[in-house]
Order: sequence, then structure tokens, then C-alpha cells
Amino acid sequence: MKLKIKAKALYIGRFQPFHLGHLDAINQILKHEDFLIIAIGSAQYSHTKENPFTAKERQKMIIASLKSAKINPKKYKVISIKNIENFDAWPNHVDSLTPKYENIYTGSKLVKSLFKAQKCHTIKSIKFNKKITATLLREKIAQNKKWEKLVPPSVAEFIKTIDGEARIKETY
Repeated sequence: MKLKIKAKALYIGRFQPFHLGHLDAINQILKHEDFLIIAIGSAQYSHTKENPFTAKERQKMIIASLKSAKINPKKYKVISIKNIENFDAWPNHVDSLTPKYENIYTGSKLVKSLFKAQKCHTIKSIKFNKKITATLLREKIAQNKKWEKLVPPSVAEFIKTIDGEARIKETY
């Protein structure tokens, strides 16, 4: 079901889990955009090494982080997008599930190349000020290393509340 919001920009990622780099990227984007659709990709995947959290869990992490960061909820909407296994059709699939937007932001080289081929949106770069990846974060959790300072406090609390550390360790 399409949202009835006029969006200026789309930020798509898996957010497995949402970390300070993602929060910094959203802050950067909102300096240039009036409204942001935050799309949780690969929404159907969970409880795996690369995708330990459900789409609903990721949505809760993102919303709690943005609330703690005092980002006006009228400036964004968080949605989930299930993946399809067809790269050529994927950008149109994403567009069919989102309101119209002009700019797309992503950290994924693959996503950039797929949307570039589509030629319907402007692809904008994000300066990654925080050298954090969700892969690194999951590895730290799996190896019992300190990880909490790489995520907003609300995310660390949420992961602990749902026993996310044990879930990640089980998949490694």
C-alpha cells in the first residue's frame, strides 16, 4: 500500500542493527531534505547471520533512536520493503511501495548502481563520518567485545531487552 506523503528523499538500508553511522547519515540528509522515507530493506529476513533482527525490531530501533535524537517525527516515515530476487526489477519494486521522491541515499554500491541504471532519481552521496558497519557491530557482539558505544543508547537497551546478543551469537 502506497503512503500518501510527498517525500523528497529515500534512505534505504538493512539497518542490521541501526547504529550511530546510520543516525549520522539521517541527520546529514535532513539538513538538505524536507522529508525522508527511511526504508528497511530485506524486510522478510531475520534470525540469520546477516539479518538477525526482524523488520519490526529494526523499525523500533530506528524510531527510538530518532526520538532520542529529538528528530521531529513529521520529518520522516519508516517503512519496510521486502526484497525480491531480481536486480533489474528491484528499483521499480521499491518505487511501487514508496511515495514519490526525488533523491535516494544509500551506502550500498549495489543499490546505487541499480538506481543509476533506472535513471529516475538523483543518487546522493552520504559522507560516512562514523566508521561503523553493521557487520563490524554484529562481529563485536558475537565475539563478546564492547559494542554498545557504536549504537544509540536506545538501540543497545533494545538489543539487550530482546536478547539480541544471544541471537547474534547463535548465528556465528
